[in-house]
Amino acid sequence: MKTLKCDLCDVTASGETFEEWMKALYPHYAEAHPEIMQDPTKTKEDGERWVQENKVRFDAAPHDA
Repeated sequence: MKTLKCDLCDVTASGETFEEWMKALYPHYAEAHPEIMQDPTKTKEDGERWVQENKVRFDAAPHDA
C-alpha cells in the first residue's frame, strides 16, 4: 500500500495500485477542488498529463511501513 498527498493540498489517499489511489483520491478532489474538476478550459490532454505526472509520483513513493 502506498499513501500520497493530494497534488494540490496536504490531504492523503492510499492504494495498492495507482488506479486504487486515484479512486480513493476522487471524493476528496470532487469536494475540495471542484473548480479543477469542472474547469471548462481543461482538455482531455490536460487530464492525461495529470494522470501521467501523478503516476510518476505514485510509482516513486515508498510502500507504507
